[in-house]
Amino acid sequence: MTLYIFNSESKTADWYTLDDVVMGGNSNGSFSINAEGFGVFKGEISLENNGGFSSVRHDCKRKNTEGFTHFIIRVKGDGNPYQFRVKSDKTNRYSYVATFQTTESWETIKIAFSYMPAVFRGRKLDMPNFSGSTIEEIGFLIGNKKPQKFKLEIDSIILSK
Repeated sequence: MTLYIFNSESKTADWYTLDDVVMGGNSNGSFSINAEGFGVFKGEISLENNGGFSSVRHDCKRKNTEGFTHFIIRVKGDGNPYQFRVKSDKTNRYSYVATFQTTESWETIKIAFSYMPAVFRGRKLDMPNFSGSTIEEIGFLIGNKKPQKFKLEIDSIILSK
């Protein structure tokens, strides 16, 4: 099942950024579609005022994902680790999270649902890992506890068995 494939007709309005400014920080992330049709999440992380993260999110409307066991994401990074984040219900304050390391080349990353713990504000919660029954929101986050520039290109996000 395809959750999102970027192309030259993709709309930036389908995605929105949320940075640490909601808590008084100064990080600044943006999202755009480049000339090749890939989603580009980029910006700068600042640790000032207890900041330190930037994220981009997509409301994928409620999807029944029973029977699937993995996310397959195709990305090109900058050598930094990022988080892939999922919410089974977008009203939840927590997300299910998998951290992955990027290189400066295109790569396909396979993430098992069973390896995605529930996390709130960087802390694991005492609850089961992602069950994979429904999805309402997907996204990416960078927050490596250091000031830095970042850039993540995104090609596709797909569910697999």
